[in-house]
Amino acid sequence: MKKRYVFTREDRPEAAWAARFAAGRDEAQRWYQGQGRGDPPSAAACRAALSRHMPELLAHYDHACALVGDDELAHCIISHYRPPRLIAGCTQAVWLGDGGPALVHNQDWPLGMITERFESTAWFGREVIAKTQRPWGGCLNGMNEEGLAASLTFGGSPAQGEGFSVILMLRYVLETCRRVDEAVAALRRISIALSQNVTLLDRSGDYATLFLGPDRAPAVTQLRVCTNHQEQVVWPEHAARWQTVERLQIVQTALDDPAMTLADLTALFLKPPVYSRQIASTTAYTAVFRPAEGRVDYLWPGKVWTQRIGQFEAREYTHDYGELIP
Repeated sequence: MKKRYVFTREDRPEAAWAARFAAGRDEAQRWYQGQGRGDPPSAAACRAALSRHMPELLAHYDHACALVGDDELAHCIISHYRPPRLIAGCTQAVWLGDGGPALVHNQDWPLGMITERFESTAWFGREVIAKTQRPWGGCLNGMNEEGLAASLTFGGSPAQGEGFSVILMLRYVLETCRRVDEAVAALRRISIALSQNVTLLDRSGDYATLFLGPDRAPAVTQLRVCTNHQEQVVWPEHAARWQTVERLQIVQTALDDPAMTLADLTALFLKPPVYSRQIASTTAYTAVFRPAEGRVDYLWPGKVWTQRIGQFEAREYTHDYGELIP
């Protein structure tokens, strides 16, 4: 299977974003009304929730709503409020040795669902480099010019509740925070819809991994490796299918090895079982963020593309994933 990616600069969503949203609106609606979804909230309720939890984004949200016109369901979709369940894999680790600090993240996602765009944006005048995800504002991982990097994994619980999608929460912290402590404070107070883990790293080497969910209090840890469970496995069938415990142990053993290097760790992320070739949750790419350098390397087997804060380059790349595993 082949997939094309584009690297592009789009300071703020405008007409080009509106055209993409219109083209993908049916897909966005299917996502928003997907598995386990109850009756959707009203557009007014979505806006009120955004105003309460992430008020700095409200003007940008209102602008996006204006771009899509008088479409109440679209306004709900782009709010990211009370989204449906979406389960994927992902592995992430913090490296503090030579060449660091670095945050390494395997983004595991169905290739038919992940968008093609890597973007440099500047919603508030602060550059953010991120892997963006529909429908509006979503970030699967990213880094800002202040030297804060963030990535996410599914948290391993089927719990579902009121709150926001984690991909908008990552956008929020990258747009409004400079350091790990600021991002931790923000993520702890925002209501989240699903079980998610977020790892944060800043240019000073400060880091944290948060365990979040609608059915639990946020937990802030100093764990340097995170896969798809939290303090313990609560969904054994999911854990077994995605080898969450095995992947955690492999990467943790690597970090504990005094001979380990960042290059070796990155290579490990490109090998099974950390690297997934399953159709339902394929490792789409690996990101290595170096916030002290303002640099991120995007990796596919046999390919590395580097982007830097202040030097973002427009590019395209098509990767051949070969035959994937059912």
